[in-house]
Amino acid sequence: MSPALRSSLVFGKAISAGFRGLVQAAVIYLLALCMHITIRTEPLTILGVLAAVLLGSALFSTFSLIIACIVKTRERFMGIGQLLTMPMFFASNAIYPLELMPGWLRIIAQINPLTYLVDALRALMIVGGVSVHGYGVDFAVLFGAFFVLMAGAVRLYPTLVE
Repeated sequence: MSPALRSSLVFGKAISAGFRGLVQAAVIYLLALCMHITIRTEPLTILGVLAAVLLGSALFSTFSLIIACIVKTRERFMGIGQLLTMPMFFASNAIYPLELMPGWLRIIAQINPLTYLVDALRALMIVGGVSVHGYGVDFAVLFGAFFVLMAGAVRLYPTLVE
């Protein structure tokens, strides 16, 4: 047992994942610049990208923590994690635009938080990129999903440390 609050442990884990995501985003920016790929480099857009990456990494870290709390073994975690994350990836706008998806898949994609993360990152990073949903909606969905997953992870976390 730890004297720290469960919420502090879960939030710390989420922030840790967020900072790892920031390092990865910095590497992507450096590689893009070295390869002379045209990306947006205005300070506000870079701050927006960093905020989206931090929030997205924290969100999916709490999602992983919930899975870990439920399954409790590494082997099951890896299997179930892949079983859940791969469909989330394919049921988002990461590969295909929403307008090309069949109606049933578009509904699933609009519930998927990854869709809003990809939308924000594309609009912020690509020259001439436009957010389909708008930055306010993108970040509101990401914050909302993060808080819901955070609450779930805090509730389930004791089962992991008992």
